[in-house]
Amino acid sequence: MTQFVSLFDEKNVLERFCPPKHQLLKWIGNKQKFASQITSYFPLNFNRYIEPFLGSSAILATVWPQNGLGSDTFKPLIEIWQQLKKDPQKVVEWYAERRSLIGNLSKEEVYNKVKHSYNNKPNGADFLFLSRSCYGGVVRFRKADGYMSTPCGVHIPIEIHSFEKRVNEWHARIKNCEFINQDYKDAFKQAKENDLIYCDPPYSYSQGILYGAQSFNLDELLDEIAKAKKKGVYVALSIDGNKKSGNFICDLPIPKNLFEREMYIELGRSMLKRFQMEGRSLEKEHVSDRLLLTY
Repeated sequence: MTQFVSLFDEKNVLERFCPPKHQLLKWIGNKQKFASQITSYFPLNFNRYIEPFLGSSAILATVWPQNGLGSDTFKPLIEIWQQLKKDPQKVVEWYAERRSLIGNLSKEEVYNKVKHSYNNKPNGADFLFLSRSCYGGVVRFRKADGYMSTPCGVHIPIEIHSFEKRVNEWHARIKNCEFINQDYKDAFKQAKENDLIYCDPPYSYSQGILYGAQSFNLDELLDEIAKAKKKGVYVALSIDGNKKSGNFICDLPIPKNLFEREMYIELGRSMLKRFQMEGRSLEKEHVSDRLLLTY
C-alpha cells in the first residue's frame, strides 16, 4: 500500500470538519485531538456516516453528520448517547446528582459510592460520572464478572455548569444520529453503497483490560470490511500503528489489496501505558495509529 498526503497537510485546503472544543466523556484512546487529521482523509461526498465502535464519539461529533448511526456493544455507553439525543437536560441532571455530592463527601468517597451503584446494576447515569472521574478515562473491567475496577482519578471532576455547556454543544452535533446497542457486524449490515464506516476497534494486543477487547477478533472485522467494500461502502480503519505491543511484534492479518491507502497518525504518549507503568518513564512509549482506507 502507498502512503498518501491528506487534505489536512495541504495548506490551501480548509479543514472540512471541526472537532468539539471539549470532550464530553473522558475516554482512553479518545481520538478528539486527532479528529481533524483523521477526518481529512474521509471522502468528499458520502451518504450515511456509520461508527460501529462508538466509544467517546469524538469522530462522529467532528463529522457532525446529517444522517448518522453510532453503535456499540456496551449498553451503558449507548444509554448516554440515546439520552443526549432525546433529552440533553436529563444528561446534565445525571451528572449533577452525583457531582453535587462532592463537598459533603470526599471525591474518592463519591466515586466509590457511584462505582458501587454501577457494579450492582450497570447503567448510563452512573457510568457517565465514572467516565469523567476515573483515572485517565481508563474504563477497565474484570474479565471474570465485568466488575469495573478503575480507581478514582487525581483530578476534580468538572463543575456542573461547565459540563452543561459541553452537553449543549454535543447535543447539536449528534442530534441527527441514531444510537443502537448492537454488535459491529449488525452495523455493517445496515451500510449501503456510498455510506462511510469509520472503525476504531479495541486493540486486542494492547488493550485487553478494556471493555470489548477480550472477545474482539480482528480477522472477523476484516471480513466485514471486505464485504462492505464490495457493496461500494467506504471504510476507514484505525488500528495499531506500530505493529508492536510492548516488546511483542503484532502480526496483524491484513489481506493484500483490501485497503487502497495507508498513513500514520501520531498520537503521542500512551495513557494506558501511564496507568500500567505507575509513574515510570514514558519516553519510549509513543503511540501511532495506522489509518487504513478502502478507497
